[in-house]
Formats: sequence, C-alpha cells, structure tokens
Amino acid sequence: MNKYKELKKRHEQEFSALPLKFAFGPKQFDEMMKEWQLDPEQDLDKICTVGYGGYIQIKDADNFIQTQRRHNKELKDAIAEDKTGGGFIYEMFYYELCNHEYGYTRNAESTLDALGYTYNDLLKDERLMCGFEKAINKIIREDNEQ
Repeated sequence: MNKYKELKKRHEQEFSALPLKFAFGPKQFDEMMKEWQLDPEQDLDKICTVGYGGYIQIKDADNFIQTQRRHNKELKDAIAEDKTGGGFIYEMFYYELCNHEYGYTRNAESTLDALGYTYNDLLKDERLMCGFEKAINKIIREDNEQ
C-alpha cells in the first residue's frame, strides 16, 4: 500500500479525534458554544480559533498544537528518509496529483500548493523532482492505456 496514503489516513483519523468544532456563522457559533457548555458572549476567553472556521477550547490547545507538530515532523521525516525520490516522495506526489485531478487538468499547481511546494522547490531538490516526474509519467501512462 502507498505509505503516504497510510500516513495521511492516520493523520486524518487523529485530527478528527481532536475536540475541534467548526462554526460558519453566528447561529452555528452559538450552538457550538452551548455544546461545550460555554456562554457565547461571556466565555470567549475560553476558546481560540484554529482557522478555516475551526475552534478549540483553550484547555485543549496544547494537544492540538502537539498533534500538528508531530504530524508535520512525521511527514518531514518520511520525505527525508526517501533518498532517491522513488519511494515515499513518489507515492506522495502520485496520491496528491490524482487527488487534484492532474489526469484531467494536466496542471500540478493545486497539488504543489496542497503539499507546500513550488516548482522552484522541485528544481532545487532532485529527489522531489524525481518523485514528481515519476508520478506524472505514471498518470500519463495510465491515461494512455485507457
């Protein structure tokens, strides 16, 4: 199985288990606060935003931060362990290129954005470029076989 996909799935499961809630308007915000048994006007000092409409209680913030840091380190370490770009890095690019519909668009910008890379980053690291090119070539071969 794709090691990147396995890591991503585990990270998603761990992230989903965090006591995180989302609110995209005043009504949802009030409902969220009530679920936490907090007053939507008086207990604002007991919550913090994590962006994108997400909130967490201050008491859980350290766990949230530590989980994010661990996930970032695990991804960074897995990339660093791939000395050629033909293993984890390739699997990472292949998964994300497919996820961002490279086969249809032939545009990798959204994939690179999602992974936090630019084309210049690929040019500076032959492992990244190797994995990226290998993934693109596989997608093109698969499309040609259909």
